[in-house]
Amino acid sequence: MKKRILLSLFAISGLLYVANLNAQNSREYIRNSISGWGECKNVAITKSNGDLAIYGRNGWSGSGLPSGMKRALNELNENNEVINDVVLTENGEWLILYGENGLRWSDAPVSLENKLREFNDRRDQITSITFEDGGRWIIISKEYYAASYTWIQDWLEEGANEFGQIWSACVTSDAMVAVYEGGYKFYGNVPQGLKDALGETSLDVYRVKIAGTSWFFADKNGNYRYSM
Repeated sequence: MKKRILLSLFAISGLLYVANLNAQNSREYIRNSISGWGECKNVAITKSNGDLAIYGRNGWSGSGLPSGMKRALNELNENNEVINDVVLTENGEWLILYGENGLRWSDAPVSLENKLREFNDRRDQITSITFEDGGRWIIISKEYYAASYTWIQDWLEEGANEFGQIWSACVTSDAMVAVYEGGYKFYGNVPQGLKDALGETSLDVYRVKIAGTSWFFADKNGNYRYSM
């Protein structure tokens, strides 16, 4: 029995090592791409399930992405669509926001899908979408915002009352960051390095993405900072 337990522990350790190694290789791949571009307007980063970087109108580089997401990114690039926001979760769920409320996704929460249709029916131009595997989500348009739970909606509203118009947000399993016209709001395990960098930067930050202790932010022109 003890031998079986020991073998199981070795197997788990091996899987964790492979996952960490894959994550490191994935990050290195997009870091090299970003350095080559000299700009990056958005990313979708995970702890162990792939990473994606977006530059310019619709250029992209990614590693470990679901095949459906890669096909969608290639089609949008070929059709010269503007890619606005991207989401990739630890379980491989994904979403791409492009053009004026154009959407491609796989396995997003049903409540999020229903709310996205409401925004589309009202012709509210969506600027930011974020969700995580546990079902928490936030949608932001130029005029409105909505969230999966009332307490998140209230949290966003508190920030809007203090910092003005909300621009974007990022939700993970253990943290949330909201970007406003005049500041930021944090919840949960947000990396301290990100908080410090946001406090020091001269960029007019529009997007923030986090995954564990890794983080990224950029302005609308693709000027960026990251720690990955």
